[in-house]
Amino acid sequence: MEKSVGKYQLDRLLGKGASSAVYLARDTFSGQEVAVKVINPDRFIDTEFGEVYRVQFQREASLAGKLQHPHIVTIYDAVVTEFEGHIAMEYVSGGDLSAYTSADTLLPVGEVIQTGFKCCSALDYAAREGIVHRDIKPANILLTADRMIKIGDFGAAYLQMQGGTQSLTIGSPAYMSPEQISGLKVDFHSDMYSLAVVLYEMLTARKPFVATNLLKLAQQVVYGKPVPLRELRPEIPEALERAVMKALGKQPLDRYATWAEFALELANLGRLSVFKKSVPDSDKFQALRRVVMLKALDDAELWELVHAGRWQRLPPRSTLISERTNGDSLFFLAEGQAKVTQNGRLLHVASAGEWFGEMSYIRGDNAPRQATVESLTEVVIGEFDATALNALRERCQLHFSRALLSTVIERLILADERVAQIIS
Repeated sequence: MEKSVGKYQLDRLLGKGASSAVYLARDTFSGQEVAVKVINPDRFIDTEFGEVYRVQFQREASLAGKLQHPHIVTIYDAVVTEFEGHIAMEYVSGGDLSAYTSADTLLPVGEVIQTGFKCCSALDYAAREGIVHRDIKPANILLTADRMIKIGDFGAAYLQMQGGTQSLTIGSPAYMSPEQISGLKVDFHSDMYSLAVVLYEMLTARKPFVATNLLKLAQQVVYGKPVPLRELRPEIPEALERAVMKALGKQPLDRYATWAEFALELANLGRLSVFKKSVPDSDKFQALRRVVMLKALDDAELWELVHAGRWQRLPPRSTLISERTNGDSLFFLAEGQAKVTQNGRLLHVASAGEWFGEMSYIRGDNAPRQATVESLTEVVIGEFDATALNALRERCQLHFSRALLSTVIERLILADERVAQIIS
């Protein structure tokens, strides 16, 4: 093993494929731990597939710094020359989803739903950037140590904004859409089909189609009908079976019209799953997305907020904030209602979508709270401390701060109007 590549000190081999190897490495400038994919130089000069490997590697390298989403592996840096190349990317330490596709390792249905929802968000973001992944499969959906999903390996991607030629040699046949395996033009619907195959496999421990050779597999993908999920795993909800089978439609128009439509279907299913008493990430995301003050934040930034908060589901009559106690966290009411009182006098009834605790958060220094907040119904709240919010990317912080300032101004205007009414 080479000891270094460019500015990266190689530590150990993480994995090896037909055309490249991936190493755990350290950026000698920043000290950051990264994964470095190094092309096998022999592949670039391969007389049969050399150009295919080069195009794949260059496509992935071209995404350096461009895809910024919490559920997509970040590509930091890339160098491609005539005979060699390497790509430095975010190191994701928790393995991949292929570990959860066998009968004895299947995840709970609710967790699979949440995984699908997050993948929809990431692939929708990529599609809006003009990118069709073309190789969605369990091995390319990675897990962090705390089980956050990250889609990686964009080497097979079709970059619509740059044009390019599509090729049947790119992708994994068992996960290819009918149009991709037929060599036809693909769009985001092809990735949607591939994600449905992943969900099918994670729910049943079987792929929709298997065959003894590539030709037979291609015929099944194009013409065959998969076994309904509930025949393989009866406890799967009927609505989830319908959703996955719709995304497995033979024609792109048979599938969901948009990623958002598929994601919303999964979010609704998640609320009926075993996650009822906890707070699914899809519910957190949807609750934040409905807030008008956050309309300037894109999906990637909303996901940053999802992961920055500490979320709880609490029963009625729970004290969320007590006046005269110190604290500087900001709170978001995602579901339910809560009353705001001061010295026992009712000031306000907060509903889903509202923020509270903003004055102490803005003042900082663990300032004393000015009011008490108590839940009237079962509530879902997100708590955001200053440390977590300060760790957001700069653009997300800017949009969030502007939104928070707008909320404070609205409340001050309302307070002035109430004072004026009392005086008059």
